[in-house]
Amino acid sequence: MQLENIEILENHSLAPYAYTQAGGLVDYLAIPKSIHELKVLVNWAKELDMPVQVFGRLSNLIVRNGGLRGLSILLHDLRDVVVDQNKIVASAGADLIWVTEQAFEHGLSGLEWGAGIPGSVGGAVFMNAGAYGGQVDMVVSSVTALMPDGTLQNFGKDVLEFGYRKSVFQSNGGIIISATFELQPDSCAAIRTRMDENNFKRANKQPLNYPSNGSVFKRPEGYFAGKLIMDSKLQGVRRGGVEVSKKHAGFMVNVAHGTGNDYEDLIHYVQKTVYEKFGVNLETEVRIMGER
Repeated sequence: MQLENIEILENHSLAPYAYTQAGGLVDYLAIPKSIHELKVLVNWAKELDMPVQVFGRLSNLIVRNGGLRGLSILLHDLRDVVVDQNKIVASAGADLIWVTEQAFEHGLSGLEWGAGIPGSVGGAVFMNAGAYGGQVDMVVSSVTALMPDGTLQNFGKDVLEFGYRKSVFQSNGGIIISATFELQPDSCAAIRTRMDENNFKRANKQPLNYPSNGSVFKRPEGYFAGKLIMDSKLQGVRRGGVEVSKKHAGFMVNVAHGTGNDYEDLIHYVQKTVYEKFGVNLETEVRIMGER
């Protein structure tokens, strides 16, 4: 169907768009090409009293087999990146990896940790993503969001409520439109060296040859989730087509056409086993949504 020349797909699978290559059907799926189109879609759903979910690159999300009701919006066509002196303004759908490359090309340091992280700028801000000693809250100075009342609002760093894999957008209903990164000048050679070092570590430690969400669990205080899982002898354990990675115990990989339910079942089994062995509750870093 069409809405002001915006294509809306009905009963469409999210799996082809997800890093896990798993996910159920959504009632409606749309990919806006502008903020105006995003507003049109949100207003349409509001008029029909329809729930709305907004995603970037679906790199930190598990959608159950029953899928999602209402309208799902993917922002990956909103991907403008503008460099202005020591600042980069990136639209929510821009690949974080691409933004790190733009920082490198302009001799700006502070995003080297994101060189190999899949996902969008919006998702990274929403989850306060981080790796190798860096994190979104260390470099983001402001965020623009579309609020539930239809207005665009700018959030300074002091009101973004960043925490470990947390931001204010997990509770205020705002749809992240863009983020401003404030970086520091450095030589391109030094920046590239740090990016290459991080990517080398990632390639050696992580199972990049299979679809996955990256790290499944948050780091429990005083422990490492991957080591707890490894010490629980869970590497190689499967539920359906999803397996605890033999290369990195903190990852779950889709090795045989696994589903969202397979991921969730394996997560629950790992949580139960680790708690029984070590008394530690593993909290998921990935988001799990949808109906069974």
